[in-house]
Amino acid sequence: QVRLVESGGGLVQAGGSLRLGCAASGRSFTTYALGWFRQAPGKEREFVAAIRWNGVGTYYEDSVKGRFTISRDNTKSTVYLQMNNLKPEDTAVYYCAAGPDERVIVSGVNLWDYWGQGTQVTVSS
Repeated sequence: QVRLVESGGGLVQAGGSLRLGCAASGRSFTTYALGWFRQAPGKEREFVAAIRWNGVGTYYEDSVKGRFTISRDNTKSTVYLQMNNLKPEDTAVYYCAAGPDERVIVSGVNLWDYWGQGTQVTVSS
């Protein structure tokens, strides 16, 4: 059974930092891109960041560029999202996702195969 399990969410003041982690299990993800999405109350889920299977290519939504960093450790089948200088508008449930690198990155098809259950991030002003 494939599972993606997020961790590291919580409550932080504006300007603070959090590090999210997502552990994948149940299959090999070495050819899969890994990504982070978020959904705020009353809003649609949006892309935050993604990283290619080999960790070389990274992609970010404009509002998080320079503040968030995505990384992965294929030996641990884990993807991380380091979030610095957090803002109240970053408040959301954050989800990790996995999809074939060829599809979601090379072909640009926003269709991810596996999703985590989400972790809440709340940034107070």
